[in-house]
Amino acid sequence: MSQTLFVTPEWLAEHQHDPQVQVLDARMLPPGQEQTRNITQEYLAEHLPSAPFFDIEALSDHTSPYPHMMPRPEAFAVAMRELGICSDKHLVVYDEGSLFSAPRAWWMLRYFGVAEVSILAGGLQAWKAGGYGTEQGQPALTDGIFEAHPQPDQIKRLNDVLLVSHEGGAQILDARSAPRFHAEVDEPRPGLKRGHIPGSLNVPWNTLVSDGRLSDNARLKTVFESAGVDLQKPVIASCGSGVTAVVLIAALTQLGHKQVSLYDGSWGEWGSRDDLPGVQ
Repeated sequence: MSQTLFVTPEWLAEHQHDPQVQVLDARMLPPGQEQTRNITQEYLAEHLPSAPFFDIEALSDHTSPYPHMMPRPEAFAVAMRELGICSDKHLVVYDEGSLFSAPRAWWMLRYFGVAEVSILAGGLQAWKAGGYGTEQGQPALTDGIFEAHPQPDQIKRLNDVLLVSHEGGAQILDARSAPRFHAEVDEPRPGLKRGHIPGSLNVPWNTLVSDGRLSDNARLKTVFESAGVDLQKPVIASCGSGVTAVVLIAALTQLGHKQVSLYDGSWGEWGSRDDLPGVQ
């Protein structure tokens, strides 16, 4: 897989007409903002040229009671083809500029076998700050060529995490904010208890981010090690619904860590279950 984790706005401006490069808009609303903002309308009002909307909310398993669970491979492949995406091209994903959601799109595409995926450093905000143009409306789309080849070892299920929580063998990292992790505030999604998975460590995702991209490696190592993370041991990343946990995965990938997986259900699943232990 390509190790070009980030590309700059300058690089993308030079390559935006390259037929082997495709751009995807992966903006997403944080929980709690759905009543005041419409991310689809924001996309239609302004997006990078020719970039289709990679809707993380829609690109999930809607048969699951939990948010943002990974879709079936066939469903994902069909959705990508409808967006005109080709799995053999260099895909560049972006969000508003906070690095909140672009890593989730990056990870999903990698999970389904795309070899070359990058994140636009600084997202839409940095693109505009560089003086580069945007478009409105829905771009013209032609069918893409996309075959999904999932890598199941990249995902952990509830039973996997429960076993690790009891017996060790890996580190469970929680990307939620410290007040949520320590049960000091309610979860933004209704119906979830407060607290965290027993034995998990807290690494808030935004402590790894600087100016819309990951901090330098020295800073990343300091943040992880200060949280008690052993960078030589396997990691399972979790958060509220499997989105910001991928910021941790991206950071560990930048550091060269190979044994990293995602607890797809995250606290959205664990925190909804009265039969599972939680630390408050």
